[in-house]
Amino acid sequence: MKLTQAEWQIMNALWEKHPATARDIMTRLPQGVKWAYTTVKTMLSRLVEKEAVSEHKQANTSIYEPLVSQRKARLSAFRLLLDQSFNGAMGPLMHFLLQEQKLNDKQKKELIEILGNESEKAGEIK
Repeated sequence: MKLTQAEWQIMNALWEKHPATARDIMTRLPQGVKWAYTTVKTMLSRLVEKEAVSEHKQANTSIYEPLVSQRKARLSAFRLLLDQSFNGAMGPLMHFLLQEQKLNDKQKKELIEILGNESEKAGEIK
């Protein structure tokens, strides 16, 4: 599932606390996001069409709940990034992350430890 940047903001607000109304979601949007109520409702309708969100009525109010987990959405976004930017190859991505100047030494060490732990687990499974 591919989400736009605006849809991510709506989904993050909904994952934070659900079920929620459009007005609830508006209060949890990042600071500086000043969308009209109708804009939020339009984006929620699109997310319902994408089957990322469910909608049910309670009196005259729509109540929304996520149908896709944050983890699943992140995994989908990650796979898209991996395919588009690294031809689907994990090795070049890891090399890029380790060489990226924005990772401090602690973050690089943590990444290397995670990779080492995962290789040990893979060896145990074989």
